Amino acid sequence: MAVTSDVAPDAGNRLDDLVDVAHRIRRAIESVVEGKSDVVRLTLTVLLAEGHLLIEDVPGVGKTMLAKALARSIDCPVRRVQFTPDLLPSDITGVSAYNQQTREFEFKPGPIFANIVVGDEINRASPKTQSALLECMEEHQVTVDGVTYELESPFMVIATQNPIEMEGTYPLPEAQRDRFTAKIAMGYPEPTAELEMLDVHGASQPLGKLEPVATTAEVHALIEAVRAVYVSQAVKKYAVDLVTATRRSPDLRLGASPRATLHLVRGARAHAALAGRDYVIPDDLQELAVPVLAHRLLPSLEAQGQRRHPEQVLAELVRRVPVPDTN
Repeated sequence: MAVTSDVAPDAGNRLDDLVDVAHRIRRAIESVVEGKSDVVRLTLTVLLAEGHLLIEDVPGVGKTMLAKALARSIDCPVRRVQFTPDLLPSDITGVSAYNQQTREFEFKPGPIFANIVVGDEINRASPKTQSALLECMEEHQVTVDGVTYELESPFMVIATQNPIEMEGTYPLPEAQRDRFTAKIAMGYPEPTAELEMLDVHGASQPLGKLEPVATTAEVHALIEAVRAVYVSQAVKKYAVDLVTATRRSPDLRLGASPRATLHLVRGARAHAALAGRDYVIPDDLQELAVPVLAHRLLPSLEAQGQRRHPEQVLAELVRRVPVPDTN
């Protein structure tokens, strides 16, 4: 899987529209999720990069609230799946049912057939059920009983998961994690934000009042504009150098995949566009390196013994890899 080729910087006025619509979506989300502007920005970046988002944190910090707020901010089909140990793959993808009147099997689409799919507590389901998302997330299609059904664009999976140390969880396999463009943690809110939350959420439910501020057509146009953001050969090589460094590090027994390189460059395009630029700079890659790459890495036994997490190792690699001169 190769990094996408250069695209001429012809985005033009579409970037102005992108920033305006993105700001509307961001303000709508932040009216529900207080004090998490960086998290909201990264969520929009993943959406415009045509990726999928994994939100991991302890219960009660707003993981599902963030996913629902994004879904409600866009006027498009949205489905939510509560992952449980007894959930079956067909409960997600759909099933072929026999129609006695026509005497034929008819396909009943599952909740995966939506523009935004919210998977709540994804790691509470069995690995078999988790694997039902593999084809959907990578190829934007579903195959049931030998028949392939295309998913509509845009298509985004926003999954939440509890830390694997918590009771009743199954760790996501490497192939599943690799299909998520980025992983973020909500973290506990600042005291001032938590106090404001009591005022806002104590007497009412803001999520119920949230109205769509963008259409599916607008989001699709924004994605097209992001695809046109220019990536120079030097910046592409820098992305490859960052990923290669994870494969050669003695602190990691599993480095990032070529898919990770592609996701990093796509994310950098969206990150640049949200900043109003029609070209990518090394800073875009540096800011996205940890959320895009860290969840795909596995530490070595020595690093585990020293309690060094992949995020720490990756941050050191980003500091060491030479930054290209793009002037």
